[in-house]
Amino acid sequence: MTRLRRDPRAERTAIRVAAGTRPRYDRTAKPAGGRPRRDPRAERAGQRVPGASRPRFDLSPIILSQALHGDRPVVAETRPRPAPEAAPRIVVVEDPAFLVAVVPDATGGRLSGHDRQVLGAARTLAGREGGVVVVSAGPCEGCGPAGADRHVVLDDPGPDPAARAATIAAALADLEPRHVLFPESLDGGDLARRIAVRMGVALFDNAEVVAAAGLVRPARGRRVEQRAAPGRLATVAADAVPDHAGAPREARVLTVATAPAPASRLLSTERIPADPATVPLALAEFVTAAGNGLTDLDTFRQVVAALRATPGASRVLCDAGLMPRHTQVGASGTVLAATCYFALGISGAPQHLQGIAGCEHVVAVNTDLHASMIERAGLAIVQDAQAVMPALLRLLAQEAGEQEAGHPAGDPS
Repeated sequence: MTRLRRDPRAERTAIRVAAGTRPRYDRTAKPAGGRPRRDPRAERAGQRVPGASRPRFDLSPIILSQALHGDRPVVAETRPRPAPEAAPRIVVVEDPAFLVAVVPDATGGRLSGHDRQVLGAARTLAGREGGVVVVSAGPCEGCGPAGADRHVVLDDPGPDPAARAATIAAALADLEPRHVLFPESLDGGDLARRIAVRMGVALFDNAEVVAAAGLVRPARGRRVEQRAAPGRLATVAADAVPDHAGAPREARVLTVATAPAPASRLLSTERIPADPATVPLALAEFVTAAGNGLTDLDTFRQVVAALRATPGASRVLCDAGLMPRHTQVGASGTVLAATCYFALGISGAPQHLQGIAGCEHVVAVNTDLHASMIERAGLAIVQDAQAVMPALLRLLAQEAGEQEAGHPAGDPS
């Protein structure tokens, strides 16, 4: 079979536009034979998604096929916008078969990451038939999304640990839960042991596996695993149990009968914070770190001292000897579990992002809008860190001056 010989002159004459003195040609016209000529501009216009502030294009195979074949017109696809996602349905348990109580630390009136893990363990023990109740001394936010069906808010008995244990033990006696879980932390572990002594119940501490079939904890330098059926009281180790990942719960407020707190023999109590400059990075709550985009390390140290944060650094600064090796943050340095991480001039290498994966809040200052650290941050400042640090020091000094003016010397308030 022979193929017809192309005549380029005839094809060119066929698409010539008669109007005008200069020769003009219609490139969109379909030739009499052979393959149609591509029109990249029409193809690009057909792929554009309407309604977007920035140019967006749909590169799906259907649209490309329509653009490449001349037998179908190239038109912009008018697809309906996706409907906004409905709010997740709140799960309500009207009459739970039993209760699993959680006593969180709730520092500052909000759940910590460890508290949410304990609530995830409580949901595992409760299953479908049971309910989870949070017993907090004072207000506590975010209990419903964390998996709590009920919430008991007690009057804060103050800093006396004995009075706190007595108040919570009275509330637990009124609720009669099947299990009571505490975080294995400095405050939660101490409270759990005080309540265990007061109630005369054995405590299974530092559980790393929580299931309805039993609890597991390490022993003898982690060479032995101890297993036991879920008892009345237990503490859950940090980063051992995942958070509740299901639908949010109701967190209905309950009122329980509590006995008045016993008179304390303590004259005064005061929490002495540790020096943030000497706190290990793995235990720090607030870390301020410097990266390769920072040159004025003296001002950086002033910012760290003014914020009362623990200093950190990227691997580049540590390799250059500008910051101590123990301040390195990342997978090859220290993996953080801080509440807040303040990054100055750090672009965000993959190993560095792995080191801050457990941080709850991330604040980043960088000149690159598309830096990985900017994308990771909950609050991003696209600016040179060298200009941000002096401005931050001025604001902190101004705030300190206002506080001193509001509370002059000798004012007991």
